[in-house]
Amino acid sequence: MELITYTWSYFVQVAGLTIAFIFAGVFLFLALRHFRSLWMRVALVAVFLGVSLFFYAPNGLPQSLSYPLQLATYGPGDGPILPLKNAWEFLTHFDDFERVADISRDPNDVPPPLNRTEPEHVYLELTAKEVIAEIAPGVTFNYWTYDGKVPGPFFRVREGDTVILTIYNDPTSIHHHNIDLHAVTGPGGGASVTMVAPGESATFTFKALNPGLFVYHCATPNVANHMTHGMYGLILVEPEEGMSPVDREYYVMQGEFYATGGMGRKGLQLFDARAMLDGRPTYIIFNGKTNGIGDRMQANAGETARIYFGNGGVNLMSSLHLIGEIFDRVYPEAALTSAPHENVQTTAVPAGGATVAEFGLEVPGNYVLVDHALARIDRGAWGRIIVSGEEDKEIFDGVVTPGHGH
Repeated sequence: MELITYTWSYFVQVAGLTIAFIFAGVFLFLALRHFRSLWMRVALVAVFLGVSLFFYAPNGLPQSLSYPLQLATYGPGDGPILPLKNAWEFLTHFDDFERVADISRDPNDVPPPLNRTEPEHVYLELTAKEVIAEIAPGVTFNYWTYDGKVPGPFFRVREGDTVILTIYNDPTSIHHHNIDLHAVTGPGGGASVTMVAPGESATFTFKALNPGLFVYHCATPNVANHMTHGMYGLILVEPEEGMSPVDREYYVMQGEFYATGGMGRKGLQLFDARAMLDGRPTYIIFNGKTNGIGDRMQANAGETARIYFGNGGVNLMSSLHLIGEIFDRVYPEAALTSAPHENVQTTAVPAGGATVAEFGLEVPGNYVLVDHALARIDRGAWGRIIVSGEEDKEIFDGVVTPGHGH
């Protein structure tokens, strides 16, 4: 059923345009036979050509069969189209893709603090892999991932470390992939030397010169296309003095997914390139899918917590807010060696950017993490921190004393 839905979504535009031109051609043939006047025939041909150019304007005739048809873009590489060759390979290798039961990265999946004072050589590995998974109940999507999850793995290194990173591209992938780490000083953030075809691998070395929390992502053209399929993650470069201790650390990334058929339409959804270029995401999610975080972030009253938050973009700025808490410290744009902002209610995180927010959890309850552009909650951008423990009624008392209300 998934394969039928995908095939139909891809070819409906091509078939519709083909049928329209067949009918127009038949009409033109019959009309030319009916009219004996040369001028009438010339006029009919002119009308036919004019209508054809109208349908193709302003982009001109298509250079190759692709989805969507007639999409002109002006970036340095290929636009976010789906060439017929790629669609055919997807259809013929559909059964080879792994079905991932849960695409979302666990927000607790954070490596422990490094607790060392000297730089080292650090070896990192990850695998680009294209899989099938649910983005919402009954709605599946062809994700492109690092290590089969969205976001990719959280990397943790120290300022001054020499990092040796190897990227593999799974043999079942259809597309080339690479990696651009915003923590890298060098061409393309590593993308220029890590382009790998399916079944290949590449290794490069970089020095972690600048502390901070940095986004990484696939930078294979079309870059936005690869990112909106799920290819992004975070790398933390700890300052030389390390991170201050907290009881809990969480890993959350916001992403945008663009799907044909509208929000909630069941079955396998096709990537919508026009919606991406127009900045109209179908789903705006935390950690790969709707309800991707769920109730997996847990803590106890009296503990301290830190959220490593990134925005995988590619169009929207995030307004990060934790309902019922105030961020004690926020490092805007994840500048860890700058003085933090204190007592912050909502912090802005640009597309391709990150932030670090620290806070205490004084009283038990359910705390909802949102993008405070609140309409996005309905598209999936939310999760919860479940805090257990003893109540502190001096801070919060849910009991209303009779006679003291209005």
